[in-house]
Amino acid sequence: MKFDTIIRNGTIVTASDTFRCDVGIQDGCIIALADNLFDAAEIIDASGPYVMPGGIDSHVHLAQPSGDGIVMADDFASGTLSAAFGGNTTVMPFCMQEKGTTLRESLKVYHEKAKGECYIDVSFHIVVTDPTGYVLGQELPALVEDGYTSIKVFMTYDNLRLRDDEILATLDSARSSGALVMVHCENEDAIRFLIGRHEKNGELAPKYHATSRPVAAEREATHRALSLAEIVETPIVIVHVSNREAMEEIQRARARGSKVAGETCPQYLMLTADDLDATELDGAKFVCSPPPRDKQSQAACWEGLQNGTFDVFSSDHCPFRFEDDQGKLNGKGKRNFRWIPNGIPGVETRLPILFSEGVGKGRIDLNRFVALSSTNHAKLYGLYPQKGTIAIGSDADIALWDPNKSVKITNDILHHGSDYTPYEGLDVTGWPVRVLVRGKTVTDGATLVGAKGSGNYLDRARSSLAHSRANS
Repeated sequence: MKFDTIIRNGTIVTASDTFRCDVGIQDGCIIALADNLFDAAEIIDASGPYVMPGGIDSHVHLAQPSGDGIVMADDFASGTLSAAFGGNTTVMPFCMQEKGTTLRESLKVYHEKAKGECYIDVSFHIVVTDPTGYVLGQELPALVEDGYTSIKVFMTYDNLRLRDDEILATLDSARSSGALVMVHCENEDAIRFLIGRHEKNGELAPKYHATSRPVAAEREATHRALSLAEIVETPIVIVHVSNREAMEEIQRARARGSKVAGETCPQYLMLTADDLDATELDGAKFVCSPPPRDKQSQAACWEGLQNGTFDVFSSDHCPFRFEDDQGKLNGKGKRNFRWIPNGIPGVETRLPILFSEGVGKGRIDLNRFVALSSTNHAKLYGLYPQKGTIAIGSDADIALWDPNKSVKITNDILHHGSDYTPYEGLDVTGWPVRVLVRGKTVTDGATLVGAKGSGNYLDRARSSLAHSRANS
């Protein structure tokens, strides 16, 4: 048999196994895992690096509307390029329903933004902000059948948040259609009260973003989201968890029999609220929601990655430029923290940080790294086994990882559209040295090989977490 590509002499790492063999690829799929494969148009020697499934980042924001006068730093071209250089082969950005529009209208606009721009594969979550009877009764069930099998709701931000009754209606529609619901858990009323108190006291610097969104506001909303989901028996994903108290709410819900998945992100392992208390306005670089917490919360999040409280590790890549009047330092943002756009870049640094701080420092093993970075994302969001593993019949989405490559993270080596990285100067060990999407090399070291537009849009099956509840 002649292959298109053979990856030879590799140490294969999946979420469950580590073994040595060659990988035979044909027509974008893995068709052989065996020793001594030969006869291919391309031979890749993998005798040094690990051969892993390409990363899947299931929580990224690209080309998303961000408020009057604010422009996101990454479109689909720069965002997927940056993701590829970070070892990713699939990203899942959010299509934001703007109030007064239908879901299909929003999807049409978002698909146009992505068309011909992507270096790697993409699939959309839908953010529901206007849950009308038509949206929940007609559109959502039809869209789930079309492969849009996950949605997101917000409990914070005035222009995005849903009331509890709207959340219940959305969850109920998701339950009957088999959609998986992601929830951003923060108590908006508490946040607005605290912002007002800070403003009354003249406390307007970036550091007050953190104290306006305390742990209790996240914990309460997490408990409420889980309670609402329990009422209508709907599985949910609690995204970007930052602290032990919210983790404990997930653990208690599971103990009651609820189906819930948990997610955390690099900022909750590497940053603290002290980073927002920087000189001048540099603290704006670290403004995201929920905000980074403290060292004890970092330790708790590592525990969650180790003990299974967290199923997935995502970037929540939400990039803005710093020195830009359409970004972090817009006119109002310079004067008051409440107007600083919420979000930080991180799609390219997610996996090197997890590998270096997790595998390199003995917190997690290689198989857990693959589960958290790829396999569990594919399983949770209806892409497995097409994506997220190295197996016969799966797409040949592969990242070659050099476990000994040391890199100092600086913004000038990254490929995102932002003018800074919150991890500037961080030394990491372990770096992706070659990335293939469906058998075609996209990046080779620091060289871009793939072409813009070569990424595909992915329709998805229902999540196994949600499917068992659909139509029950």
